[in-house]
Amino acid sequence: MDDRRRFVRGLGLLLASPLVAQAQPTGKVPRVGFLSYGSPGPSREVDAFRQGLRELRYIEGQNIAIEYRFASGQVERLPGLSAELVRLKVDVIVAPSTAAALAAKQATSTIPIVFAVVADAVGAGLIANFARPGGNITGLTSSSAALGGKRLGLLKQVAPKASRVAVLYNPADRSNVLVLKQLQESVPTLGLTLQPLEVREPGEFEGAFFAMTRERAHAMFGAAGALTNEHNKVLVDLAAKHRIPAMWGHRQFVDAGGLMSYAVNLYEQNRQAAVYVDKILKGAKPGDLPVEQPTRYELIINLKTAKALRLTVAQSLLLQADQVIE
Repeated sequence: MDDRRRFVRGLGLLLASPLVAQAQPTGKVPRVGFLSYGSPGPSREVDAFRQGLRELRYIEGQNIAIEYRFASGQVERLPGLSAELVRLKVDVIVAPSTAAALAAKQATSTIPIVFAVVADAVGAGLIANFARPGGNITGLTSSSAALGGKRLGLLKQVAPKASRVAVLYNPADRSNVLVLKQLQESVPTLGLTLQPLEVREPGEFEGAFFAMTRERAHAMFGAAGALTNEHNKVLVDLAAKHRIPAMWGHRQFVDAGGLMSYAVNLYEQNRQAAVYVDKILKGAKPGDLPVEQPTRYELIINLKTAKALRLTVAQSLLLQADQVIE
């Protein structure tokens, strides 16, 4: 009887072994290109993307490899870095910003591209529409280009006497151009005059703030983008030096000491980019994956900065804020 049991057990293992072998992963470890306008080193966008991968059981260096390319705030480097990733034949390119996504799209029409924080994906020419983006690209939009009126309205609540608002933007950054356009469309209903000020490199920051002072701007909006994000602390310090109340394009400026921001949660959007990567690696076509649009935005107010500028923030506005930094 024991011999018979051993025979049956052995036969069962023999029959099962091909099925077990088929269930084991085969082929190469997938490689993902991460194209950032930022600098190497600690990065919330990188940390968020890695966190998203871990939640999906991808472990960097084990069952997924990531090729990082950083432009260090120099938009002109993005096309060359995109070309490097294409030559490496990565399986997917993650491009968190509008500038990076545009560079990646220019570099390849076949490798899937996932963007994470794009001000206006349709307006930038990245996709045809949100439901069916088409081509080899999809991802998450911040829709920040559509927030112009809301942002200026919130700024005016904090600086009610402001009638002239400077707009700091980089004309070489497509997202900044789209944001400025929407701001200009919003001002007639708010009774404001805009003063657009171009900055293409850090050396132009100081001059832009002197121009605000010279033209007597009462407040400013600082557009987020490849250049300004990389130097957010410098810009925040200049706003403090010139005593100009500022609404910023992302919360990282407020974390650095800026007055206020109204935007999507960048960490969450970069984390969610991993979901798109996972779907694509499992066979989904990027052009068939709907682009995710934000369902909520965060209002962040730095009360310490408001007090330094001798601004009184209404309690009703503080209650609306998602976070008040004191």
